[in-house]
Amino acid sequence: MATVLIVDDEFGIAELLDAVLSDDGHTVVTAANGRQGLARVAAGRPDLIFLDFMMPVMDGPAMLAALTADPETRGIPVVLMSSMPEDTVRERAAGHVAFLRKPFRLRQVHDLVARLLKDS
Repeated sequence: MATVLIVDDEFGIAELLDAVLSDDGHTVVTAANGRQGLARVAAGRPDLIFLDFMMPVMDGPAMLAALTADPETRGIPVVLMSSMPEDTVRERAAGHVAFLRKPFRLRQVHDLVARLLKDS
């Protein structure tokens, strides 16, 4: 199975995604902000990243920009998550392969992970 990094400052969201993805057999790593997320990526390249848009210290767009600027990490698929509309998020962030609107349904997560990991 895959290694999935979840970067979200909302503990409940991170815990839910961790439980769902772990139950599906994936290895899950978590971080509470973009700076921690980049450190987790440096420690071991994940196969997929779920990245929250708004976080303290380093937000999702800043982490996504850092990932896409680095040739070593730009190929990692990133799912950007937010409660804001996708058009609003797209104005401030580029380089993600999918958008997940909060609140989401667990079926959406299952389907999205299966689709993205099948393509990689």
